[in-house]
Amino acid sequence: MNATKKKRKKSLNSSPSSASLSELDATQLPAHLAIIMDGNGRWAKKRLLNRIMGHERGSDTVRTIVRTCREIGIRYLTLYAFSTENWQRPKTEVEALMTLLKKFLKSEKSEMLQNDIRLRVIGQIHRLPSGVRKALEETMTATRDNSSMDLILALSYGGRAEIVDMVQAVADKARQGRIDPQAINAEMIADHLYTREIPDPDILIRTSGEMRISNFLLWQIAYSEIFITPTLWPDFNKDELVQILNDFQGRERRFGKV
Repeated sequence: MNATKKKRKKSLNSSPSSASLSELDATQLPAHLAIIMDGNGRWAKKRLLNRIMGHERGSDTVRTIVRTCREIGIRYLTLYAFSTENWQRPKTEVEALMTLLKKFLKSEKSEMLQNDIRLRVIGQIHRLPSGVRKALEETMTATRDNSSMDLILALSYGGRAEIVDMVQAVADKARQGRIDPQAINAEMIADHLYTREIPDPDILIRTSGEMRISNFLLWQIAYSEIFITPTLWPDFNKDELVQILNDFQGRERRFGKV
């Protein structure tokens, strides 16, 4: 970090409990952080526990990371919570995940309200159980006027499915004469994705060390800075997140330019 950046660096929080946050430059924070939360099952297996125990521990990590992002001042946080491919997992595991999700939504609603966090969802929501959809609607309605942070859950989400839905929507408008095919551009495509009105992620983090995107935000991460950590999701914590953000602030983002 050069001398100029050091001079304009300011502390985000001077309290002893968050001293590590003072290492971050408040003027260089990412607007949007996206995370592929991976490793719950392996975390449980290493401890000879049921996979569901790993998911339960992973939900605790979700709380920690949401609180940390709110404390730091990150405006958008997208968590890959359940993919379209995850429907192929054993029925008992899927049911347990849906139960955990519903429990999380109900237990965290009050904290979202207290901390001015708005809940948003992207994905094929119609495939979720009715009880989960109801809990989502209740929490989204209750938090819709919050404006300090958006927590975006990717549920029953797949990047390819999102692109297919976008193509169908644009093609239908073109067929109706509402869109000139020659006028289709990147901005129009982005406006028909699930993430319209949400900026593209500045950072994509994947836990558990896997080197793949796993069908997540395929269009949106074109210029995201990617961080792969070997840490399993249940062990991911505030300190490691701050370390990644500090690394991000040292990167030069050229977006294809010199």
